[in-house]
Amino acid sequence: MAQNIFKGLGIALITPFTQDGEVDYKALTRLVDYQIQNGADFLCILATTGETPCLSTDEKHKIKELVIDRVSGRLPILMGCGGNNTRAVVEELRNTDLRGIDGVLSVCPYYNKPSQEGLYQHFRAIAEASPVPVVLYNVPGRTGINLKPETTVRLAKDCANIIAIKEASGSLEQVDEIIKNKPERFDVISGDDALTFSMVASGAAGSISVIGNALPKEVSRMIRLEFKGEYEAARIIHHRFTELYSLLFVDGNPAGVKALLHEMGFIENVLRLPLVPTRITTLQKMTEILKTLKI
Repeated sequence: MAQNIFKGLGIALITPFTQDGEVDYKALTRLVDYQIQNGADFLCILATTGETPCLSTDEKHKIKELVIDRVSGRLPILMGCGGNNTRAVVEELRNTDLRGIDGVLSVCPYYNKPSQEGLYQHFRAIAEASPVPVVLYNVPGRTGINLKPETTVRLAKDCANIIAIKEASGSLEQVDEIIKNKPERFDVISGDDALTFSMVASGAAGSISVIGNALPKEVSRMIRLEFKGEYEAARIIHHRFTELYSLLFVDGNPAGVKALLHEMGFIENVLRLPLVPTRITTLQKMTEILKTLKI
């Protein structure tokens, strides 16, 4: 059975754009280097934070190849591959060149709101079709459906190729239920920066982080301290960022983290419609926090 290699700090990598709205491949290269040099344990590409629904097929291919080439085997790469049409996702998995990709992140089907049995059959079909390990992605706030703990555990037990779940349900009770009943080889990964400290303390294997785009060294240190049982030191880091966690998402993701990266000099503050940049008032608050943190 496949084992989870996506542990520690994973970065939900953004897609930088130039002022005229094109993918900024130079900025993306700099950002990948920054993650590698500052404690990231793996990268998650072409998922929600990467504005993937607004990328063309050619752009997604170029981003995938750039990241694979730049990482050059130094970190595992998890790639988004999901949707609400099971047959289309299966065909994509069968037809996509996944050389250099270590696993796929597959979100719960959105909009059509299947039953728990429908979710089970959807992910089972994906697991059977995928040539690489599968990480489930439960984010009810975006999909309109919650993958319940019993369904997650059922998939973990029945599908050798399903190795973990990115949990962004916002429910620590749900996380505990999965961790209590899951097979040993299966892991829970935090999908909510504000809950990462608590989830890792409860037994999660790490985080797929948005704030990590800007602050990988700090978030990585927090997680590694928890792995060593040094919870008080980790809690201090967590509490430094509690206000920032909220500000990053108040105007939608990745608007907040893109504004933060712009203030740090990494990228242009550009998103593709229907997303728009964060409000000036939010940006001002984040800038003040950065000054206080001296980052």
